[in-house]
Amino acid sequence: MVYFKKLGALLITFDLKASGKWFVLSCLIGIVAGVGGIVFDALIQVVQHHTLVAIAGFDHPQTVGEHSIYDDEEDKKAFSPWLMLAVITIGGLASGIIVYNIAPEAEGHGTDAAIDAFHNKRGLILPRVPIVKTIASALTLGTGGSAGREGPIAQIGAGFGSWVATVLKLSARDRRIMLAAGVGAGIGAIFRAPLAGALFAAEIMYSNADFESDVIVPAAMSSIIAYSVYCMSLPQELQFMPLFGDGLHHTVDSHFELIPYTILSVILSLAAMFYVKTFYGTNRIFKKIPIKPMFKPAIGAFLTGIVGIAMYYLFNKDLQALSVMSTGYGILQDALTSAAKISVPLLLTVAVVKVFTTSLTIGSGGSGGV
Repeated sequence: MVYFKKLGALLITFDLKASGKWFVLSCLIGIVAGVGGIVFDALIQVVQHHTLVAIAGFDHPQTVGEHSIYDDEEDKKAFSPWLMLAVITIGGLASGIIVYNIAPEAEGHGTDAAIDAFHNKRGLILPRVPIVKTIASALTLGTGGSAGREGPIAQIGAGFGSWVATVLKLSARDRRIMLAAGVGAGIGAIFRAPLAGALFAAEIMYSNADFESDVIVPAAMSSIIAYSVYCMSLPQELQFMPLFGDGLHHTVDSHFELIPYTILSVILSLAAMFYVKTFYGTNRIFKKIPIKPMFKPAIGAFLTGIVGIAMYYLFNKDLQALSVMSTGYGILQDALTSAAKISVPLLLTVAVVKVFTTSLTIGSGGSGGV
């Protein structure tokens, strides 16, 4: 009997109304963010197919878990590095014109804007921002700009979450939670990592080790729903497959193996600090250039293309050297599953140069992720 009394007391204190509300809202955010991820991914491929592939003859390699809506091997022409330079420059120009004339909040990598809206704008993101961010980032990535998908999808998901909260006339507190849940949903969907999306949404809002506890459960639910929606758009053999494939594993045979991992963690921490300082330093330099902001992404894209061409000729016209452009996921896939295809000097050089090409692409005001 005592256990039933405890259970009854627990049910009395359990706010079913509030829990049900967040279950419904999290599902709604997850569906919207999942569809947003599908549209974003498809738009990148459309831009890449009709620009880099059709004009310059270059198709960035994909990961095992990615699905291409085009058969670019049939449509691809001979590779021209100089046409590639023209494509990436025009892509940067188009992205800059769209962003700075319609939604300047969509410039850059997007994560900072979502964090700023969470803390300083009561979770409010204008409805036009996720739409403009989707188009501008697709132009940047699809034409070869060195950027990632994390920042754009975080801001896109945040924008959708904020928009849903605004439409439903929720409180500022609820809108902030939904913004963060949208961030987690976007990350969980496009990277196929729902748990990582939920934790990312809770911890990215602060520079220290704090977590936004109110966000974890809604972000977890919305991230799982978004992940499921996104995966349902893929062919059956790729559904719920990790981005880099499901055959990757590593067995630790000795505790001494932890020593090189410890050394590697220190090196990567220093590399991350170098990356951050280079990125924001480049951003400060571009802000001082006395021209209209809408033209600066074209300059950054042009310089990124020049660096890419230099890498291409430096490594004897090896197309893997062009991984300093776009997301660079293809070379990571080869490093994980076909290491014999890549030389160590090439891999290390791409890793270092990628810091500068990404800083040029996004630090100039281009729309993409870091």
